[in-house]
Amino acid sequence: MHRLDVREPQVLPFAVGSFDSIGPLSRAAFPHRHTFYEIVHVTAGRGVHVVDLARCELRPPHLGVIAPGQVHHWEGVTGLDGSVVLFTEDFLLDHPGDRDLLRRLSGRPWPTLAGTVRDGVAGLVEQLHEEYREGAEGFASVLGALLHVLVVRAARLGAETDAGPPGQGPPGRAGRAGWVAEEFARLVGRGDPELWSVGACAGRIGVTSGHLTESVKAATGRTPGELVREARTQEAKRLLAKTDLTVRQVGERLGFGDPAYFCRFFRRETGLSPGDFRGYHHDRHVMSIAWPGGAA
Repeated sequence: MHRLDVREPQVLPFAVGSFDSIGPLSRAAFPHRHTFYEIVHVTAGRGVHVVDLARCELRPPHLGVIAPGQVHHWEGVTGLDGSVVLFTEDFLLDHPGDRDLLRRLSGRPWPTLAGTVRDGVAGLVEQLHEEYREGAEGFASVLGALLHVLVVRAARLGAETDAGPPGQGPPGRAGRAGWVAEEFARLVGRGDPELWSVGACAGRIGVTSGHLTESVKAATGRTPGELVREARTQEAKRLLAKTDLTVRQVGERLGFGDPAYFCRFFRRETGLSPGDFRGYHHDRHVMSIAWPGGAA
């Protein structure tokens, strides 16, 4: 299990670079998981990429997403070139809906890009590189906006291959487990306190809690309870960073009747008190995890 280590709370949980600059783990030939998101823009190379046992023969250029918990590796790869974008859940605070899009993208085959789509993706990735290298004032906000555009545009690629509209399972049984996990991620990502319960999500999807647990664990390597706590924590971070609500009000929005219990929950999940997190987030001196120019 690989983590994107961010040593200080004010360090930006984001990196972009080439396969070489990110480091050898970006092209690891052994199966492994991440605790962070990885967007891969392959511009050259031959071989195979394997994610959750699905094999993709490289025919660049490709754009692919690997979500936290997915198992992946590279096989027989030669001449691999392109860019790798790494970021944690914390980097999506301004665009929480992107979590759902990224999860959906992580379950799709990697498309081969052509024409204006190829040029548009290459242009966005190059802008991410440039903004990241320069680190000018406000670069964190610009990186977040560029990443959001990249995710939304990627979601438009091959959207017709999705299993179907939300609320409808795929035909047959083969894709049912993956669909259950995807529906669970979609429900939890809504930010609705009524759905921050494994039982409530299972009932909404129409499966037992046991079946939900098996499906989510198989798809992500994590339990539904862990993902519910993560979603609840992310919403707390968003409200603390982006609103003027008091800590008590944030806790109430998240379904905590006792402010002290909310503070204990938040500290257990993040290592910081709600007040400390808000103070660090508002610090204008924001560095990058690889600042300046080091490997992530």
